[in-house]
Order: sequence, then C-alpha cells, then structure tokens
Amino acid sequence: MCGRYSLTTSEEALVGLFEAGSLTGYGSRYNAAPSQILPVVRLDAEGQRQWAWLRWGLVPSWAEDPAVGNRMINARAETVAEKPSFRAAFRRRRCLVAADGFYEWQARDGAKQPYYVTTPDGRPIAFAGLWERWSGDAPLETFTILTTEASPDLAPIHHRMPVILAPAHQSTWLETADAGLLAGLLGPGGGTRLVARPVSRHVNDPRHDDAACLAPVGDNGAPLQILLYR
Repeated sequence: MCGRYSLTTSEEALVGLFEAGSLTGYGSRYNAAPSQILPVVRLDAEGQRQWAWLRWGLVPSWAEDPAVGNRMINARAETVAEKPSFRAAFRRRRCLVAADGFYEWQARDGAKQPYYVTTPDGRPIAFAGLWERWSGDAPLETFTILTTEASPDLAPIHHRMPVILAPAHQSTWLETADAGLLAGLLGPGGGTRLVARPVSRHVNDPRHDDAACLAPVGDNGAPLQILLYR
C-alpha cells in the first residue's frame, strides 16, 4: 500500500515539471497522510492540465457517507477497472499525485521499521491516481493512489507499492480512453530507478510533518540504500 509520502520539491520546480500552472497555497510536506488536502494534477474541462487540492481517500459519487474515503486511500491496479468504487473514475477521472518519495514499513523483531523510498537524486515522481466528486451536504473532491505488486527488491520491505508513472507516460494516463494502454502503465516501477533507506520512527505519527521524518538511520547511524529498479 501507500499510506504516507513526501512532497518537498519547490513550487517553481513542480510547476515546470508538471506543466499545470501555478500551485497556489503550496508548502512542503514531509509526511502527507490520508484525509489531508493535497495537490494533484488533473485535466480541466478544456483538456488542459491544472492543479487541484483534493482530500486523500476516495469517496465514490454514490456513497451515502463520506467516511468511506478513510478506507479508500489506495486502489489495487489489478482490479481497479472492475471495482464499483473505482471503475468510473478509472474511465474518466485520472490524476497525477506529485511526490518526491514515499514511506513503507517493514516488520522487524516485533516492530515496524519505516523506510523512505525515493529516486537517487530526489527528483519528483508521479503516482497514478484517481479522483472523484461527491455531492452530499457539503460537496467534496477526493483522490486515491493506485498500488501494484512490489518489485522483487522492494518485496522484503512491503509486498505492495504505488504505481509510478514515467514522465513519458503521464500524458497517456491523463488523456487516453484506451483501457489496454492504461493497463499497460500499471506495473511496478515505471522504469524509474529508486532507492530505499531506513528512517526514524518519528514519521509514524501523522502529526509529525517536518524534516526529521526523513532522517536516515542504520548500522552505526549510517544510511542504507537498496536499488529497486535499473
């Protein structure tokens, strides 16, 4: 699964990379968590990219209670096209979730050790996302992050990982209506080279949203790195 991520890249860099206009109200996030309002990239009515601030945890348009979103922070890539909660959004409401890294937890000696997974140079990545609009008493727009089976190198840390879209595939994800093309984008890695390092358990508390979440730990205090993709 993907239950926490970071987005600390500068606004200027994000605007340039995602070509979606200005990002009003942006500030660095070291520990983005479910139920929070976070920035994604989607297409507007004219088919142009735009930034939108949505709540993490998808609420289907037909849901009776928006609390259902607390259980829908992720959508499995293997079943997203058929699941009633996600299939309409998969066909028509896809988005890019900007991040520069994500956290996974490995069970170890009766506890869970958090790992921070990112590109070697820290450049931003895009998760495949879906968004929905719920029109209840208070209209609400929400999103979810697609996950897939972890690569063999990441599997010892966690058996699932977010779907990462290579830059060359991001426009296809947003624009195409071809289900076959979409399905072909949902494997692990997207050709992106990633590394993982153990970090402080400070990140375990979603109230902690500071640089200490990224502090590396390891044998004798040295960071560890694992190559996930070549």
